Amino acid sequence: MSLIESLKSQVQEKMPAIVFPEGEDERILAAAVKLNNEKVLKPVVLGKLAEIEATAKAENINIEGLEIIDPETSNDIDELVEKFVERRKGKVDEAGAREILKDPNYFGTMLVYAGKAQGMVSGAVHTTGETVRPALQIIKTKPGFSRTSGSFLMLKGEEKYLMADCAINIELDEDGLAEVAVISEETARLFGIDPKVAMLSFSTKGSASHDLVTKVANATEKAKKLNPEMKVDGELQFDAAFVPAVGAKKAPGSEVAGNANVFIFPSLEAGNIGYKIAQRFGGFEAVGPILQGLNSPVNDLSRGCNTDEVYSLAIITAAQAVL
Repeated sequence: MSLIESLKSQVQEKMPAIVFPEGEDERILAAAVKLNNEKVLKPVVLGKLAEIEATAKAENINIEGLEIIDPETSNDIDELVEKFVERRKGKVDEAGAREILKDPNYFGTMLVYAGKAQGMVSGAVHTTGETVRPALQIIKTKPGFSRTSGSFLMLKGEEKYLMADCAINIELDEDGLAEVAVISEETARLFGIDPKVAMLSFSTKGSASHDLVTKVANATEKAKKLNPEMKVDGELQFDAAFVPAVGAKKAPGSEVAGNANVFIFPSLEAGNIGYKIAQRFGGFEAVGPILQGLNSPVNDLSRGCNTDEVYSLAIITAAQAVL
C-alpha cells in the first residue's frame, strides 16, 4: 500500500475539514471533488460561486454536494473579523480586517484558526509568500520553534525520504539549521519514516575546511542538544549520507552515514535544486512543500502542480491535522 493510500484510511476515520482558497482553479476543483466523492476528508472550497460554476462547466466537473464559501458573503465573516482583530493585537482595526479577509488565503487561514477547519492547501495560483504570510501572522509557530520550513516527501515504490528546507528559508544560521533538523525528524515520524537525519554539506567530517562546513557541523551538535534522542549526524556529503559503502569509509561508526532517510540541506538553493534533481532524474514523486513548525497545518502547492499533487497534499495536510 502506498503512503497516500495508507494515510487515506487513517484520515477517513476523522474526516477533517481542509480549506482550498483557490476554488476557481480547475486543478483545485477537480481534486476537491474527488476527495469529497471518496469521503476522504471534507473539502471547503473558497471563491466566487459563479466563477467556480463556470470552471466546473468548462472542465465537466460535477460540484454537487461540494461546500463552497464566498469570503465576502460568508455567514462567519463577523466572527472571523472579531477574532482576526484580536489576534493581530491592535495592528488592524475592524474595517481593515474586513478588507483583509476578502483575500481567500487570509479568510481560509482564519477558518483554520477559528477551528472551523483543520488545515489549508493553497499555492496553485498564489505565491509561497501569499500562502505563508497569513499562516505566520495568524496560526503562528509551535512553542519552541521560531520559523516554518518546507519539506518534501520523496516517494518511489517502497522508497520514502524527507528533504528540507527546500521551500522557505533562503539562508539559515546554525540555530536555524538545527531547528529545521528537529522539526523534520518529527515530520518524518508522522509519515512512517524511522528518521536518520543527515546534515548535508560539501564536506564529510572535516574533509574540507570552510565557514560553511563549520556551520553545518555546529548545527549538528545543536540539533543533538535540542533532541538528544534523535539520530542525526553531520557534516556529511550526500554520497556519505546515502550510500552504505561510502558512509562506512568516510564516517565509520556513524549510525546515520550510509543509511540516512532525512536530508537537511545547508541552504534553500541546495535544497530546491536537490529535490528537483531527485524528482526529475530519479523519478521520485515530490509531495509538498509540507510546511513544518506551524500550530496548524497550512501547505503550499507549486504553481506547476497537477490535480494528483493537490489530492496528495490535501491528504498529507489532513494527516498532519489529525494523526
